[in-house]
Amino acid sequence: MVREREKNGYPGLPVLLFNLLLGAGLFVNVVRLISERAHPGLIAFSLIASFLLWVMLMSGLFIVHPNQARVLQLFGSYVGSAKVAGLRWVNPFYSKKLISLRVRSFESSHLKVNDKDGNPIELAAVVVWKVVETAEATFEVDNYETYVKVQSESALRNAATSYPYDSHDEPDVISLRGSTAVVAEHLKQEMQQRLQKAGVEVVETRISHLAYAPEIAAAMLQRQQAGAIIAARTRIVEGAVGMVEMALASLSAKGVVHLDEERKAAMVSNLLVVLCGEKAAQPVVNAGTIYQ
Repeated sequence: MVREREKNGYPGLPVLLFNLLLGAGLFVNVVRLISERAHPGLIAFSLIASFLLWVMLMSGLFIVHPNQARVLQLFGSYVGSAKVAGLRWVNPFYSKKLISLRVRSFESSHLKVNDKDGNPIELAAVVVWKVVETAEATFEVDNYETYVKVQSESALRNAATSYPYDSHDEPDVISLRGSTAVVAEHLKQEMQQRLQKAGVEVVETRISHLAYAPEIAAAMLQRQQAGAIIAARTRIVEGAVGMVEMALASLSAKGVVHLDEERKAAMVSNLLVVLCGEKAAQPVVNAGTIYQ
């Protein structure tokens, strides 16, 4: 494995000024030879040699922008990486490949996978990443940007099969819909493990799209609606039972009326109908005694 080592070369501004002065001096020398009517071969040789020397020195100059790096190679051999921002100068025979160290992000395509329960779902994720090892990003993989996208989608597929889509009101079950923070952390760790060999650091991951597949979406929607109705009914019944208990206890404590067990059962039934019914109850006025 090729490990990164820093090689920033020399400050480029002094070299640039020297090259400008050198070019001016070489131009003056050629003009002098022409004015002295020197041999044409000497003039041509001096002109070509001066130009080649100037071009060679200038080709060693390069610019490094903030949060960028240049991977330096000499005839295919890795020399080092220049990370110091500014105008730099190195051996003119070095090749200088630009690598961005800036934070980048992409959103995966909508993947269709099966969750832990076998239900087909669609999901996508946003991945925030950056290059931290320029040598590994350049030499360990063919194209690190393509590698990041392919491995991220592979990790997303694997993470999706590790959890069910929904916990169905079970608090101890980690689900894709109900435990987004836990799932995002798991996804980040798995992506980092896959992308580490490419010199990439995963900064953040999060689920950007999550839904049941179209073929079961209607059935799952009905299941969710049924669960919501059951949960609401359970809450209503619990409240109604509490109100009935409070009413009976209050009537008994204040001595407003004394009811036998049969009348208590009738009163409980009537109160539960009123409190739990979907529609407003229609009162019936009894003009006689309570036993008629």
